[in-house]
Amino acid sequence: MNRTHQHTILIALLACCLLSSCSMSEGRKKAEQQKLQLSSNTTQGVTKPSQPVSARLDTVSYNALLRHLVHDTAKGGWPAKTAYPLPGAILPYHRIVAYYGNFYSSGMGILGALPPQQMLAQLKSEAAKWHEADTSIPVLPAIHYIAVTAQRSPGKDHGYRLRMPFTEISKAIDLANSINGIAFLDVQVGHSTVQEEIPRLDSFLLMPNVHLAIDPEFSMKDGSIPCSKIGTMDAADVNFTVSHLAALVRQHHLPPKILIVHRFTKGMLTNYRNISTCPEVQIVVNMDGFGFPAKKVSSYDLAIRKEPVQFAGFKLFYDNDKKTPPHRLMRQDEILKLYPSPIYIQYQ
Repeated sequence: MNRTHQHTILIALLACCLLSSCSMSEGRKKAEQQKLQLSSNTTQGVTKPSQPVSARLDTVSYNALLRHLVHDTAKGGWPAKTAYPLPGAILPYHRIVAYYGNFYSSGMGILGALPPQQMLAQLKSEAAKWHEADTSIPVLPAIHYIAVTAQRSPGKDHGYRLRMPFTEISKAIDLANSINGIAFLDVQVGHSTVQEEIPRLDSFLLMPNVHLAIDPEFSMKDGSIPCSKIGTMDAADVNFTVSHLAALVRQHHLPPKILIVHRFTKGMLTNYRNISTCPEVQIVVNMDGFGFPAKKVSSYDLAIRKEPVQFAGFKLFYDNDKKTPPHRLMRQDEILKLYPSPIYIQYQ
């Protein structure tokens, strides 16, 4: 089967979830080659993490930035009470602005909708806007790539998910490196599990600038077909993922990893109080529902404000957020006024 035919098959398989959201040895070799310590770089407010792993954590700045994000600690709940992260932590020292999607599909997000260089230029422009809106927190650009996509068809092993080729994952990481940013690998398990899917990405997660995301929307624990209803994950799923990342950090002397957990309904994440935090992993619960501004604020209130875990994220949809009046994306100043202010911003 030639490469063109392979890509045609992948595009066809991905088409079922457009509204949602190379060999292994070659990928592992590339992963080892790219396993580098993040270097300091700053341009027009867009920065890479500059704190070396061996440095002491600046707890004074950490506490001040948490207070800045919650505006008023008297409201209660935020900031979430967790231990300090290990030195080298990205959050809350940087606000992350990420572009989301998959290269095989223009309908799954901005990553596949524009040619790479045009996409990167637009990402850097958005990052600059966020730095202008809040100059107290440097902005770090990110490529958020869906590395495992949920599918309506079962596949050979009936997992209802499709794993991307390692060459495509490497492409996402290369794009992040080209703008001095970081990369996120997003996992939609379908009928599979985090226990099965996440360890397969370890060769990439060993890179200091590669982080992880899990999406409960496409975790179909009741056997439903992905995209037919909203799925769910439990604190136990999150805790496995945190433990796995923490072990990689400890064993390989890495800076802390960031874990994004998508959520826009209460049922998508159950038993949130049982989620375990640790110094090796920074957890962001990302409100990724679409709609008009008031609807998004309501979803944020339900999924983020009322159930604090550690850090907050907020997703913007270039198309879906504009489909109903007032037909616009929320502005930076409106989002920054949310309680708490999100430290992770994602565009689809």
